[in-house]
Parts: sequence; structure tokens; C-alpha cells
Amino acid sequence: MDRCIVLVDAGYLLGAAASLLAGEPSRSRITVDHAALIQGLRDRAESDTQQPLLRIYWFDGAPDRVPQPEHRRLRVMPRVTVRLGALTRSDGRWAQKGVDAAMHAELTELARNRACSDVVLVTGDGDLLPGMMAAKEHGVAVHLWAVQAADGDYNQSEDLVAEADERRVLDRTWITRAVRAKEVGGICAPPPVPRPEIAAILSAPLPESALSAAGRRPAEAPEHPTAATAAPGGTDERAAPAKGVPTPKDLAALRAPGAHPAPQPANATLRWSSDKGWVDRPAAEPSEAASLPTLAQLTTAEQRWADREEDITTVGGDPYEVGQVFARRWLERLGDHAHLQKLSGMYPRIPHRVDGELLRYAARFGLLAHKDDQIDEHDRYAIRAGFWREVDVRTATERTPAAE
Repeated sequence: MDRCIVLVDAGYLLGAAASLLAGEPSRSRITVDHAALIQGLRDRAESDTQQPLLRIYWFDGAPDRVPQPEHRRLRVMPRVTVRLGALTRSDGRWAQKGVDAAMHAELTELARNRACSDVVLVTGDGDLLPGMMAAKEHGVAVHLWAVQAADGDYNQSEDLVAEADERRVLDRTWITRAVRAKEVGGICAPPPVPRPEIAAILSAPLPESALSAAGRRPAEAPEHPTAATAAPGGTDERAAPAKGVPTPKDLAALRAPGAHPAPQPANATLRWSSDKGWVDRPAAEPSEAASLPTLAQLTTAEQRWADREEDITTVGGDPYEVGQVFARRWLERLGDHAHLQKLSGMYPRIPHRVDGELLRYAARFGLLAHKDDQIDEHDRYAIRAGFWREVDVRTATERTPAAE
């Protein structure tokens, strides 16, 4: 059959790309535009083989063989079939299990059934040598593609290289059309835009009662004393203890009866934190929070289908992005602008019902799920930061016409 097929070992392709662009083979160090990558593979395969593409097989590992966000996006693309092996962790490193065997079985079956005239292999593992030899015996031309090695040397089995009919190297220029390195030391999710009222609270001086409640009386030395200064007459005087960052309980003391008055802006009101254990919360949420509908209540069956399609094909699974997507859908369907104003006034605490729904939505993206079925605290922060950033953007949009 005069057509070509591409078999991709994703672990090799993306690991080698990470080594080339980021200096180490960790796939977490790169960002991949899968649509551009698939199109690039298709164009190059049809150009090299002079045959139309039948299909691209994408072989990868996944924990418990559960498709991750990138696999869900890939498997709905035209002419793409995803085959998953297991992904296991041993001695602190992740390793694929069953991927090479699956590629070998697919290669030999396609060649035996004469499903194609040319096969493109994007791999470096010598375990595929028997499959490559079997394909050649069935009259299939085998093209072996390598990713440019970071050190300029081979990153493929020499036996594979020797046995291939044709060989091509995907160089840095080709790779960077769809793959880029993440910034070293970058934060996966930028913090939300600072709110003036929160800054006003944190800048307000603490009364003595708040300092005592925090376990630091003004007369006592600070937990981490500062350098002492010598006073005239040889006596030592310690510097005043640093105020530090007040806790919500300290901030509550600013407004407690009997507290020393401190200059506070009129809009400096205490906002509850989403973290547990700092302060006692009321038994029930404020009435304005209870009146906010959930996304599920606002979503029709047609919208639910469209949301799921977007999750599969577009949403990448980055925690910050997940929070933004959830907030965008929720805000677009609220309808009543008064709800948006209520929500904005609750910053930084997301109403409990909405927050729970947000985290359940985020848990769908397997990259965020942990063995204890909890979402990492850093990811929780990023999810909520993305949510509030979208709220900030929408609130600013609502205010702009009024300002004009």
C-alpha cells in the first residue's frame, strides 16, 4: 500500500528535545505545542517518503495507563492514535514499561498486513531492532529519525542506525517550531494582582495586645534578636523587635475592643484566608456567599459537552490555566453583575461551594492528582491565583465603561 505511517516514541522524542533545549531530559522543563508537533511530523514524513500519511502512532507511558491531558488532546486529533504503556517510579526516577513492546508489535503487524510502503520510526531504543528487521523483510522501507543530540553525539542505538534504510536528524530549528524550554526558576503561576485593601491591612501597625497574642511581648527580646547597640555608660540596649508578618488572628486584634487605636484606612477590613487552622470561621458562610450559584447549576447539557470538548482539545492542565478556565466559564454564565461584585469583595477567600467545585474540576487533570488523592498545596495556590486573576480581569472590564 503506497502510504506512510509514523511511529513515535514520545519518551525519546520529548526527552531528547528537553536535553537539547533545557540541558536535561526532564519533560517538565519544556512546553510542547502538540498540534504544531503533529503537523510538523506529518509534513516531514510525507516530504521524505513521497507518500500520503495514513496515521501517526504516539506511544507514551502514563501512571496506571490513565491518559494525561496531553494524551487526551492528542487522541482526538485527525490521523493520530495514542498507545499507552505504564509509567512507574523506581529509585526516584520515572520509567516506561511496555512501550517498546507495543511499538514492536504495531510495527510488525503493519508490515505483515502490508498496511503501508514506508514506516518512519522516531525512537532511539535498540529493542526495536527485531521489529525493524521484520518490517524490511516484508518489503517496507524503514526511515529512522533522530533528535539532534545536545552533545553532538548519537542518542540512538548504533544497531538501529545501521539497519535503517533512511535516516534523518530533526535539528534544533525543526524542534523549536513546536517545543520550547521553560524559564529556569520561573514560577508556574504568577501571584494575583495585589489588592489595595489587603496591603493596607498588612501595613497597619500591630497593637500590644496583638503582639502578646502572637507570643511576643514588647518587653521581651525577639525570637531572633537583632544586633545590640552599646549605649553611653556601657549598658546594652536591644533594638526594637521586628514586627514580622501578622497572622489573621493578629489582624483581628486590630479591631478588637480595648485594642490600642492604630491609624487604619477606612477600607482596611479583615479578609479570611482559604487556609485551614489560622482563625475560627463562622458556622455558616455569609448570605452573599450562599447566594452565589455553582458552575454546575449554571451549565446546560450543551455547554457541559462543549466544556468537556475544550478540556480535551485545548486546556493544557497547568494549574494556573485551570483556575482561569473555570473562572471564565463561571463568570460568563453568572449573568447578574451583582454576583461579580459580591465575589470580588470576598477576596482572597473563594466561597466554599465554589472552591470545592474548582478543586474537583482541577482534579480531572491527572497531572495534579497525587497518590493520597489530594492536590499539592502549591498547585492549589496556583489554581486559586488563576481564578482570582480572571476575576480581576472581568471586574476591570466591567468598571471600564462606567469610568468613561
